[in-house]
Amino acid sequence: MLAAALLFLSSGNSAFADIKVSSVRIWPAPEYTRLTLESARPIQYSLSIIKNPDRVAIDLEHVVLTPELEGLPDRIDASDPYIRTVRIGQFKPDVLRLVLDLKTEVLPQAFVLKPVSNYGHRLVLDIYPVIPPDPLMALLNENGTETLQEDVNADSNVNVKTRSARTSEKPKKIKPEMIRLITVAIDAGHGGEDPGAISRSGTHEKNITLAIAKKLKARIDKEPNMRAALTREGDYFISLPMRLVKARQLNADLLVSVHADAFIKPHARGSSVFALSERGATSAAARWLAKKENDADLIGGVNLDIKDPYLKQTLLDLSQTATINDSLKLGREVLAKIGDINHLHKNEVEQAGFAVLKSPDIPSILVETAFISNPDEERKLKDAGYQDKLAEAIVAGIKRYFADNPPLSRSKMVSIE
Repeated sequence: MLAAALLFLSSGNSAFADIKVSSVRIWPAPEYTRLTLESARPIQYSLSIIKNPDRVAIDLEHVVLTPELEGLPDRIDASDPYIRTVRIGQFKPDVLRLVLDLKTEVLPQAFVLKPVSNYGHRLVLDIYPVIPPDPLMALLNENGTETLQEDVNADSNVNVKTRSARTSEKPKKIKPEMIRLITVAIDAGHGGEDPGAISRSGTHEKNITLAIAKKLKARIDKEPNMRAALTREGDYFISLPMRLVKARQLNADLLVSVHADAFIKPHARGSSVFALSERGATSAAARWLAKKENDADLIGGVNLDIKDPYLKQTLLDLSQTATINDSLKLGREVLAKIGDINHLHKNEVEQAGFAVLKSPDIPSILVETAFISNPDEERKLKDAGYQDKLAEAIVAGIKRYFADNPPLSRSKMVSIE
């Protein structure tokens, strides 16, 4: 008999009619893996952790086995960091059980979402690792900062010894020049359950933003004194507050959130740059856009029952005047460079209450690269060459900003010769 610890029992409709799952989606990611079951009616469930070996069981009440559920085991990718396999069976006459065989110890969370946008009722199961990945350590390992320091020192010692052997003079210790390493957090808008704007031809904003964000990161990483990190590296959902948390964990100097605008009429066009506003939006369009972007958490699905004290501390309503002023300076430089490659929707940086820009100490901008709802601009956004030009323009704006606003000194440096 399985020794299972009951973690959570949902409340919901008590009717005993069979419930059919109409759609099953799974989103593996380094931070967590999300499993979503969509149905026309809410699902009552219970969640259990089973040890030796590690498994998670979720019992679905009055749910029938549909082809969508039967196909779930085949959708588990071998690269999923947390789930090895999924098994489905009739646990009791009125209970269908899903068992997730795990690769490591996890902390599962389950919650339900009410219908929103094009989605029906959703039961969401998030599989988190017991020890969350550290984005700062991943960034250091990726960029090889420590290795670079060691290599420079090693080369310096070799050069000193060579000169010493030739001249028989006492070698002098060569101290590598130290430069300030600038960290840029790049936020690819939307992802996973949240597709963002969708064009008439079916292009999803989330895919466009990730493609541009990856090119932007690659371009920034080529700069000798800059490095970049993505808030999401694949097609999965990250809540707006957690995007801010990741930027702060990285000790980011800047945050650039990449989006592709949409409007109800296809003739709207042009690029825009936005900063945070403490006093309301600078236009009705900016206010409408901010509300649409802030609704992403409703669509993507956030567990509102989880109270994270670190997150609460991060999002305190602090005075952000200085940070907003820096954001406006950054935005003007980026907007000017983007204007060299695309029509501008507005010739000035606009402001509104974007949740993703609310870090109290990191200058942050949101770049609406173009209108995905405009067929001509959609073609541009899907073109790799245009994406490269966008990345180059944003980096040029960032460099111009730092030329006039040098970053404050920090303990993290990189050595060069």
